[in-house]
Amino acid sequence: MGIGVYKPGQGYWTRMMSAVGAGVLVGAGVAYIWKQLSSVDVSFERVYLQGGIAAVLVLIGAAFIYRFIYSAPRTSEFLISTEGEMKKVNWSTRREIIGSTWVVIAVAFSIAAILFTVDVGFSRLFTWVGLLDVG
Repeated sequence: MGIGVYKPGQGYWTRMMSAVGAGVLVGAGVAYIWKQLSSVDVSFERVYLQGGIAAVLVLIGAAFIYRFIYSAPRTSEFLISTEGEMKKVNWSTRREIIGSTWVVIAVAFSIAAILFTVDVGFSRLFTWVGLLDVG
């Protein structure tokens, strides 16, 4: 396998956003390691240790991101296919989303009201029968 990009120009946005997401994860991991190394006792400036390890981890992360997102045929084919399928999706309009959201909210409140009524009814029934002691 060479150093080039497998099928360049195809699946640009899915590859790019996957690389950004993976980069954020690598950055979060490097920040975590940096913070953990702040309590290490060394005989030289601690920032050199933190910076050196952070740089190595960033380089390793970048190499893995490049390998798996840009040059590996299997993952590249998956990302290219994903972008092709996303172009076929029929995206809802803003009006449809707002209407659907109001329906979900209304149904949730209706179910909550029904369950509250049933709960109060059973509570009063069980209190009347003597199975539930309210006091």
